[in-house]
Amino acid sequence: MTDEDLSNLVIGLAIKVHKMLGPGLLESAYKECLFYEIQKSNVPVEKEKPMPLIYDDVKLDVGYRLDLFVDSKLVVETKSVDALNDVHLAQILTYLKLTGCRLGLPINFNVKYLKDGIRRVING
Repeated sequence: MTDEDLSNLVIGLAIKVHKMLGPGLLESAYKECLFYEIQKSNVPVEKEKPMPLIYDDVKLDVGYRLDLFVDSKLVVETKSVDALNDVHLAQILTYLKLTGCRLGLPINFNVKYLKDGIRRVING
């Protein structure tokens, strides 16, 4: 499955979750439901994946955790905030750099229409 296919699949599943739950819940609720939906679609997905920082050829655990890592190609960060801002975009760019992935999706579920809470971030 290509990055684009994965992205489209995850966005569709996120819309399904949002339609079922609506805005206003904790980020963890959306993350669990989206994780469940991705698993149901038979696509490999990891939740809360530890991501070490490589410094001077040494792996350092600095506490980075990817919300969802889909098929080892797509980084998904679930949010439930007033609006996505520069800090959230910097976070996803850091995760893309650390994983070597090209595409990330920060998804803010705390919006009336989910299309307004999705950003596609491309590294490089």
